[in-house]
Amino acid sequence: MLAMNYRGPQRVRLDRNKPMPEILHPQDAIVRVTRSCICGSDLHLYNGNVPDTRVGETFGHEFIGIVEEIGPDVHKLKVGDQVIVPFNIACGQCTFCKQELYGNCHEANPQATAVGGIFGYSHIAGGYNGGQAEYARVPYADVGPMVIPADMHPDDAVLLTDVVPTGYQAAEMGGIQKGDTVAIFGAGPIGIMAAKCAWLFGAGRVIVFDKEEYRLDFVRKYAQCEAYNFMSIEDPVVFMKKTTDSLGADVCIDAVGAEAAGSKLQTFTGRKTLLQAGSATALQWAINSAKKGGVVSIVGVYGPTLNMVPIGNALNKGLTIRGNQASVKRLLPRLIKHIQNGVINPKELITHHIPLEEIADAYRIFSDKLDNCIKPVLIPPSAKM
Repeated sequence: MLAMNYRGPQRVRLDRNKPMPEILHPQDAIVRVTRSCICGSDLHLYNGNVPDTRVGETFGHEFIGIVEEIGPDVHKLKVGDQVIVPFNIACGQCTFCKQELYGNCHEANPQATAVGGIFGYSHIAGGYNGGQAEYARVPYADVGPMVIPADMHPDDAVLLTDVVPTGYQAAEMGGIQKGDTVAIFGAGPIGIMAAKCAWLFGAGRVIVFDKEEYRLDFVRKYAQCEAYNFMSIEDPVVFMKKTTDSLGADVCIDAVGAEAAGSKLQTFTGRKTLLQAGSATALQWAINSAKKGGVVSIVGVYGPTLNMVPIGNALNKGLTIRGNQASVKRLLPRLIKHIQNGVINPKELITHHIPLEEIADAYRIFSDKLDNCIKPVLIPPSAKM
């Protein structure tokens, strides 16, 4: 089958002879992929910033498809079902799954003490192949996948695998109260969705920072918020203080993670020399921009090792810091209703539909921010079967 093949930092190619996935456990399903996405988190892998990303891996934690085969212990799905596949791989039975912390499943990734299993996200997340391929093996198929409603557009469905739940949970973890000022660092798809969802929780003001003008224009229109280029202001932290009567934002959201721009020191230590687990510029700004007693919500991806973070400021300001991988399964029923009711229109974020055969170009376009790309979706040839 065709599949994305990682060959090293900033090198991917199309593998035309990747072995077909097989049922390895009675709870497995095999899904024929009809759409998959490239995520900003994939770029951390692509750029070599995530430990234990191995040559030959297939990325892709955002995909939907059609069930082609099921194991003998799969009872909630049948062959032919069109399904949303959450990026979390979760057993549904462990201590954390029972708390609906599906991103922290204790069984799907037994080698880790923090993150659970994730499709196509290096061996620190379980070493599972992802969905940037024609077919994918889906473990615990009775737990994660959900049948796509008949009236839902597939472009909306594929963004329910990660983008919409992560953006929504970013706002949810902020504990936004009516009238709150919310500052979001990063205007990629997650930051854009977080800005849109902040209004659902009662935000009175939503402010987004990024350095790409096309992203800022997009988020202004899509989320009806304020948006500023941090390269054209003296300092986002100073800006936030000045625009909030010297108090700071009630809620700050880091929607960037390990490859944030804006600080030469953070970039050098976190992206060039890898002395820390990514550039923590956005998180530093979030902590320093929050008001005393405020909340910092982290959904940007960082590695499992140290970062240069102003934790003393967080302590002395009395901040609440919350972060996690989104619990997609927990949020899906609510978010499906929001889409069906027209509250959220995820497919508007998709700017590029690209054949899987052009995977190398797709990564280059998204990574280099070419052609005003917000969100690329890959279409395998097998989707047309």
